[in-house]
Amino acid sequence: MNLINIENITKYYTDTPLFNNASFTVDEQEKIGIIGINGTGKTTLLKMLIGAEEPDEGTITRANHAVIRYLPQIPVFQEGASVLEAVMDGNRTHDNEWSLESDAKTMLQKLGICEYGQKVEQMSGGQRKRIALANTLLSTADILVLDEPTNHLDSAMADWLEDYLKNYRGALVMVTHDRYFLDSVSNRIVEIDKGKTYSYQTNYSGFLELKAQREDMELATERKRQSILRVEIEWMKRGARARSTKQKAHIQRYEALASQRGPQQDAQLELSSVSTRMGKSTVELRHITKGYGEKNLIADFSYIFLKNDRIGFIGENGCGKSTLMKLICGMEQPDSGEVVTGQTIKIGYYAQEIRNDESAGLAYMKPDMRVIDYIRNTAEYVQTVDGSVSASVMLDRFLFPPEKQYGQLGKLSGGERRRLNLLRVLMEAPNVLILDEPTNDLDIQTLTVLEDYLDHFDGIVIVVSHDRYFLDRVVRRIFAFQDGAIRQYEGGFTDYQAKVLADSVGSVKAETASKSAAKDAADDTSLKKIKNRQEKQRFSYKEQKEYETIDAEIAALEEKIKKIESDMTENARDFVKLNELAKEKEKTELLLEEKMERWMYLQELAEKM
Repeated sequence: MNLINIENITKYYTDTPLFNNASFTVDEQEKIGIIGINGTGKTTLLKMLIGAEEPDEGTITRANHAVIRYLPQIPVFQEGASVLEAVMDGNRTHDNEWSLESDAKTMLQKLGICEYGQKVEQMSGGQRKRIALANTLLSTADILVLDEPTNHLDSAMADWLEDYLKNYRGALVMVTHDRYFLDSVSNRIVEIDKGKTYSYQTNYSGFLELKAQREDMELATERKRQSILRVEIEWMKRGARARSTKQKAHIQRYEALASQRGPQQDAQLELSSVSTRMGKSTVELRHITKGYGEKNLIADFSYIFLKNDRIGFIGENGCGKSTLMKLICGMEQPDSGEVVTGQTIKIGYYAQEIRNDESAGLAYMKPDMRVIDYIRNTAEYVQTVDGSVSASVMLDRFLFPPEKQYGQLGKLSGGERRRLNLLRVLMEAPNVLILDEPTNDLDIQTLTVLEDYLDHFDGIVIVVSHDRYFLDRVVRRIFAFQDGAIRQYEGGFTDYQAKVLADSVGSVKAETASKSAAKDAADDTSLKKIKNRQEKQRFSYKEQKEYETIDAEIAALEEKIKKIESDMTENARDFVKLNELAKEKEKTELLLEEKMERWMYLQELAEKM
């Protein structure tokens, strides 16, 4: 059933056309991912879906019964509200009157927030986004409209949300740049491209294939048009010897072909490798310890960064990842230990949040400042592999055409501001690049180009990220904040997951082996006692009942193991679920082994009878 229908809409933002005669629908149980480069109107489309904005032309029709809930990029709460009050706000109904508070606390725990009575304004930006997410998910909506729901979620939270939304029975429309998340949750991709919307009935992987086919077809059509046009041009050059109706039609055909526009090529974001030469000494962390109050974040951590290292730091929100990055940059000092930085080291720090105060230094984005002045404050020219390049040219390469370069920062979208800040960091020509949550608010195209840039970057790359795809693509070593310590793993995020899973399964096996050894010892004792007694000649009442049912119990356990193995195959990328299933399988196999041994005993006794 159709829930929302958008027909032939046109929408302008200042003088920029975001949508031109675009159409879009949302049907029941669809899970739609909206993608497109920053500034193309993704957030504007979401706002039009919920009725917060109206198109300049065209119509938007919503089903009368449809209840819509919206998660904005930057949520707003009632002043003075506590965390629990903010989550329950607007969600109380007659049916959930007694369970709402308990459900709200459970969901907050899943999202890493346990300070239910704390005022929302005292929470960080990431915590506020998770509070708003809990409020949205707790609703009984027919349509969830989510703008960047995975921002500020660690990998465990993202896994939980992924599973939650896959099982959500209503319709879902979301903007996200998390490619693994898109691939797993969505069953339809809608791409915004040059004012038009293109719909693909598939997940993200399927979208990549279908888009390539669409572009190939457009290019083939254009090649055919150009071929016909060349023939028509030759005919026109020879001149029409008479003005018959047939020849007039031929001329009109030529004019129609000549006036057609070929497929527009996407503007390509270009990154040239920009870095400063690095000497022998890099960055060395010597027994770093750091805490705030009674909370110890980093304890006795040491590491020497190697040339061309690609390092990823992961862990729960608030564990100390960003603090460690600030220690490396010299923005904060350790409680003990030291950070030793080589003389030729030049660090570029891409912060998690763009601060709007002058203490942020070069990163400060004054709303009335011009885009080009923001970059010129860093460097007028920069040396690249292509030679000396001006700030204006670099802006153009970063998809800020001349007409946008003289616009104000305050008119940029959140994603455009992040992209501009990334350019500012690269214009500093660092040889150590620290990226703190770089995937938040950057579009997929920018991320793809950034990943390619990092492949060729001549220096050290240090990443803090919860984006599993980005970590797999970029890093070669991971440091995980776990149980108050920082542990090292080789490879990307998937390699880390596999190692943690193997360790977890190994732990279960060790526990099983320990129980088995204890059981063997107990069995030996039992056997000795049996030998000292007269051999039993018949079943007890309890054994008789057990003998009658044990075959069915064994068959049920075998079926359960098959089902768990099937579930493990289906959840191969869901680390949390996979870990739970592995433990359950181990326990079930142990129970089956015990049942089999018991069956052998009962069978032998039955034969003797």
